[in-house]
Amino acid sequence: MNTPVLALVGRPNVGKSTLFNRLTRSRDALVADFAGLTRDRKYGRALLSGHPFLVIDTGGLTGGEAGIDAAMAEQSRAAIDEADAVLFMVDATSGVSASDDTVANMLRRTDKPVWLVANKIDGQNSDIALSDFYGFGFGEPQPIAASHGRGVSALCDEILEHFGLLDVEPSDTNEERKDAPGIRIGVVGRPNVGKSTLVNRMLGEDRVVVFDLPGTTRDSIYIPFERHDETYTLIDTAGVRRRGRVSETVEKFSIVKTLQAIEDSHVVILVVDAQEGLVEQDLHLMGTVVDSGRALVVAVNKWDHLEP
Repeated sequence: MNTPVLALVGRPNVGKSTLFNRLTRSRDALVADFAGLTRDRKYGRALLSGHPFLVIDTGGLTGGEAGIDAAMAEQSRAAIDEADAVLFMVDATSGVSASDDTVANMLRRTDKPVWLVANKIDGQNSDIALSDFYGFGFGEPQPIAASHGRGVSALCDEILEHFGLLDVEPSDTNEERKDAPGIRIGVVGRPNVGKSTLVNRMLGEDRVVVFDLPGTTRDSIYIPFERHDETYTLIDTAGVRRRGRVSETVEKFSIVKTLQAIEDSHVVILVVDAQEGLVEQDLHLMGTVVDSGRALVVAVNKWDHLEP
């Protein structure tokens, strides 16, 4: 299955970023700041008992009787849409607020599983601190202290159990998939650096894609092919189209799709633009590949556009 995606949602100052940093064991993350993507969503890789997950940290939702800020609400909705499950974070020290009610109303309209996570439980009487939150209707609140790690392990066990991974040994990174034979090669990079052009060249000009795994719109395309009697599977995050149909318009960049492709690959080809050089997002992607233990090949495209 695809690497599960968790979205952290809640009002400001409830500890979303603290939990994000603890789960991802990092203070760094990919940030959705490309054209067409809402700013300030952060993406990171987490290992829960050895099982890879992707975590999205969102900006805080504000609001009350006047309603929530439209831009922040859109950001959180986008994260919820990308996620397989949602961690709805609240502050156990301050009780239920109007902003919490607004977030809860938003989450009731989604079909995604929701865990209510009550942060800052340290020094509190759990029974008293959690009592008001049962009214949201998301089941028993999960008490944690993200800054100290208290309760985070139990929360992770709940998540693993939901995905059927609690008593499952982490899969070997080289385990074969029946639907993706041979060595899996992921092709990733920023928008419009030439990923699809490279994939078409690798497969042949007249290649027509006939192998597309079912699933959501964030699924990449898996394309089996043979070269020198060896079997490979290309994982194309941009989408391969027939020659002549490749649009010059800005492609939609999906960080979730990119990170999932990295997790599913044995080798990752990172395509960069020679005219722009290595930019911050390229370096973030490189770091993600290395941290994931995948082999990295950097392909510098559009070299012919440089002045001699």
